[in-house]
Parts: sequence; structure tokens; C-alpha cells
Amino acid sequence: MSIRESIATHLVDTLASMTTPVMLKKITREPFDYEQLSNAQFPAAWLQSAAESRGDVTLAGIREGTINYQIIGFVKSPNIDSARNELIESIEKALSVDSTRGGYAIDTQVVSVDTDQGTTSPIGGITMTAQVRYQYMKGES
Repeated sequence: MSIRESIATHLVDTLASMTTPVMLKKITREPFDYEQLSNAQFPAAWLQSAAESRGDVTLAGIREGTINYQIIGFVKSPNIDSARNELIESIEKALSVDSTRGGYAIDTQVVSVDTDQGTTSPIGGITMTAQVRYQYMKGES
């Protein structure tokens, strides 16, 4: 398994195990139609790999990558803004427990958060970007 894949797997496992203040009822790496979810499946999220930059660190073949992972989350609540805020807080708290992603990464940081601004009411949506920096040997990733 590549380092990128190991990092993505660790991110999903981390999100699946978060409990405070929100526990995800559904977390996957595959997009889904949130309108098809039952009430019992909220909050829900999917994680997808996004843009990555790469460069050489040493002449000996060590390279460094910085990859963005987008976390697209959905809540269903009469208090959508509060529910979105709790989901954002829970995700950031869970990701901060191990910024090395189980030893596969150098660092993990949430670099952006966006919301649907109420356009999907009564469901609220968020998009968070977690940026992960890691190193690998040339020819691997």
C-alpha cells in the first residue's frame, strides 16, 4: 500500500472513531447522495484526495509531498448552523490527536473550512480541507 493510501485510510479510521461532540454515522471515501440517507445516517461524510504538490528534498531521492484531502460532511438538524459547527469542531479535534497519521506523515493541518450557507436546508453541508505533508523515496508514494 502506498503512503498516500495509508494516509487516506488513517484519516477515514480517525473520523470513524471520533465521538465528541459528534460521532459520524457514515464515513466513506466514495461520494454519496446525501438526500438518499435516512435520518439515522446523519451526520455523514466522505473523504477524497485532492490537489498535491511534490518536490525533491535531497539528491539521494527523498521527496516530499503535500496533499490536500477534502472532507465533505452533512448534518441534519433543526439547528443547522450549530450542527455544522459541532461537526467542524469534532473533525478538527479528531485530526489533531495524531498529526503524523500513524507515522506516515510529517504533519496534518486543517487549512480551510467552508459551508453550504444554508442552501441544502434542512440538511447542512461542510467542506474541510486537511493538508498532509509527507516524505517518500523517488519512485514510491
